[in-house]
Amino acid sequence: MSRGDAVVIGATGQTGRAAVAALAEDGWEVRAASRGGGGDARWPAGVRPVRLDREDGAALAALVGDGCDLVVDLVASGRSHAHQLTGLADRIGSAVAVSTVALYEDEQGRGFETQGDPDGSPRYPVPIPETQRTVAPSDATYARGKALLERELLAASDTLPVTLLRAGAIHGPYSRSPRELYFVKRALDGRRRRVLAFGGTSRFHPVHVSNLAELIRLAARKPGARVLNAGDPQAPTVTEIGAAIDAVLGRETETVLLEGPSPDGVIGTHPWGIEHPVVLDMSAAERELGYRAVTGYVESLPATVEWLVEQVRDREWTEVFPNMVRGYGADRLFGYAAEDAWLESHDRGEAF
Repeated sequence: MSRGDAVVIGATGQTGRAAVAALAEDGWEVRAASRGGGGDARWPAGVRPVRLDREDGAALAALVGDGCDLVVDLVASGRSHAHQLTGLADRIGSAVAVSTVALYEDEQGRGFETQGDPDGSPRYPVPIPETQRTVAPSDATYARGKALLERELLAASDTLPVTLLRAGAIHGPYSRSPRELYFVKRALDGRRRRVLAFGGTSRFHPVHVSNLAELIRLAARKPGARVLNAGDPQAPTVTEIGAAIDAVLGRETETVLLEGPSPDGVIGTHPWGIEHPVVLDMSAAERELGYRAVTGYVESLPATVEWLVEQVRDREWTEVFPNMVRGYGADRLFGYAAEDAWLESHDRGEAF
């Protein structure tokens, strides 16, 4: 028996692939919308790929048609996207949208956007509850755009029940900016040593795509107006992540710990680089949705690592992951010459 008609926006992205599969396997009739209109061979039979330009409100209205029971929006951000959805409230049973932990700020107003400022690293409670203060909503930045999306959707939740999932560091295959590449590529390049800033203790709560898809599936079953954190069962340190990836690859790497931040923006820099822990409180999702994680970080790594190795086999990582280049720069994560020079100084007792 069908649970109803679902539209998934952003269906061929990293999270979308898993979300479509989870909903279809749970009995939903899924229209999988993406800019290219493609599909995934692993989706269950009956999933209907459709083409959609997310910026085209008329196209979205046409896709929803006379109505659907569920819209899952993995792309939405800001006021315009929120209003596209709320404008269709009379034709949508409920919605689920993905937000981000990057909108949290601490009691002094420090957050992800202030990390580059003097004393700008946020000091969040451990763990962070959904009641933690957030950045001011606006269309100015990614985090503020998500905060604005949340505000606008929740304001209309009496007519459109919506679950907003504040995702941690999303990981798994099909990422356009895979943090795990930092360790995988170094191993493939034969690097036997690595330097980690902040003493290797950085913790940025991850969430595997299958766990995020499970939260989406559960929220679809139980519509409501809510904001929930989205994370894995564990939040490992970056040192633990590096060791786990080494284990998958059968490698051994010496880790050199650098107390404090990178001295030059290259040495010790890594994609989890935050001074104080970002650990999510998952009790609300467990309580309200009955959430139980599908997998853990370490358990999910083999498939992610295998996918990454295949992606960069005989190809430049900058060609494969241009979004990651834009986010981190071409030399910050793999600046081997600068790192080797620093390690030589370190071994002589000269590096600070």
